[in-house]
Amino acid sequence: MSMPTVFVSHGSPMLYLEPDLPARAFLSTLGSLVPKPKAILAVSAHWNTERPEVSLTARPETIHDFYGFPDALYKLHYDAPGAPALARRVAGMTGAQPAEYGLDHGAWVPAMLGWPDADIPIFQLSVQPYMSPAHHLELGRKLTALRDEGVLVMGSGSATHNLRRLVRGAHDTKPEPWAKAFDDWLAATVEKGDAAALANYRSEAPNAKDAHPTDEHFLPLHVAFGAAGEGATGRALHRSFTSGNLSMASYVFA
Repeated sequence: MSMPTVFVSHGSPMLYLEPDLPARAFLSTLGSLVPKPKAILAVSAHWNTERPEVSLTARPETIHDFYGFPDALYKLHYDAPGAPALARRVAGMTGAQPAEYGLDHGAWVPAMLGWPDADIPIFQLSVQPYMSPAHHLELGRKLTALRDEGVLVMGSGSATHNLRRLVRGAHDTKPEPWAKAFDDWLAATVEKGDAAALANYRSEAPNAKDAHPTDEHFLPLHVAFGAAGEGATGRALHRSFTSGNLSMASYVFA
């Protein structure tokens, strides 16, 4: 059976410790919404490199790539194994450079919620913030064969990501119009399977500059969409907002 691919908005690392957030409740069901994968390839917004890199680490450490948070967050560890042999295959498929890297919070937060038993091998592929969305769509297309092998390609970023405009501490604030307009455009574009519009979202989407001042948190969506193959379409698994304009939308592609 061919696996779908997914994109999740991972939010703040505090998401794991905030049980009342709708996005956390959704991510805790993620493992039941897709077939159990043989391995997970996480494409996180938080591993940025000049060229694609893939992690060969056999026992990836839990990277606490943040500061100023409660001690309880730094005590969390996700002890799933890596997948070195599969990572070497991904390197061959994509031209990515082999590297040693653990699991940053873009990978371990959704994985810990969706697959809490930590019994599925997981490894990461980097994004290149100074390269185009079209590059990341093509990078994803080089991964399509993994679907037939039971590997889940999971992009992890944010459907909108403008930290300067967050209404911090206000999880229930009504989303600002500019953020909602972009989020609605994304949902419609994904449902149509409009790869060209996604590749050119800077000129196609409303309020793109406000929604994504920089690209890195959106690029994992392009990789996951590309990995679903030519002609793929998507549907929303979850849509919600927090902090006024942070969309926590997640999608499945096939």
